[in-house]
Amino acid sequence: MLQVSGLNVYYGESHILRNVDLSVPQGQMVCLIGRNGVGKTTLLKTIMGLLPARSGIISFEGQLINHCSPDRRARMGIGYVPQGREVIPRLSVKENLLLGLEARSDRSRNLKEIPEEIFALFPVLKTMLSRMGGDLSGGQQQQLAIARAIMGKPKLLVLDEPTEGIQPSIILDIEAAIRQIVAATGISVLLVEQHLHFVKQADSYYAMQKGGIVASGSTKELSNEVIQRFLSV
Repeated sequence: MLQVSGLNVYYGESHILRNVDLSVPQGQMVCLIGRNGVGKTTLLKTIMGLLPARSGIISFEGQLINHCSPDRRARMGIGYVPQGREVIPRLSVKENLLLGLEARSDRSRNLKEIPEEIFALFPVLKTMLSRMGGDLSGGQQQQLAIARAIMGKPKLLVLDEPTEGIQPSIILDIEAAIRQIVAATGISVLLVEQHLHFVKQADSYYAMQKGGIVASGSTKELSNEVIQRFLSV
């Protein structure tokens, strides 16, 4: 599905990502872990085309996408929920959701109503369609941001710390929704996450340190040593 090979990214002359190799198989959830400042968000932004790669390869479904614009990558089927959610505060929940249709390349971009499958994943949104996005709680905004990405019918969903600053009960709701999305649709997921319970929902993990991948494997085999090194605050 997604293949990253030998990726190097710079901010000016500062070398941020160093020879990163990573893959996300079809229908699997892959978690990227590591302490703050090691390059996780930079990697996601580079995958989305928001930052340029100095060298290396990013391919999606076998197609090189290094030089594709972010909107082109979205229409190819890569959905993105950035850190901080970026819900548009002065648009209603319904209007925010309908914006997700811009990522579609078919006639369904002209939908005027929200599909019931969205409310099956995030029931709370059905009762809030007329509320302004900025009036929602942090957890509700995160659900809205993920739902908006799903409206684009992505093949790969990229999530940057979806549980950051969210109360525990909402974290469990988001975990359940992501698992349901993968099981029901076969969507692949790449997420950055620090919440151990959520990390263990993934099929595999990559651990980052100083801009490089330093460990990887099945989440079933996550050792206490890895958890202490890459998830402890």
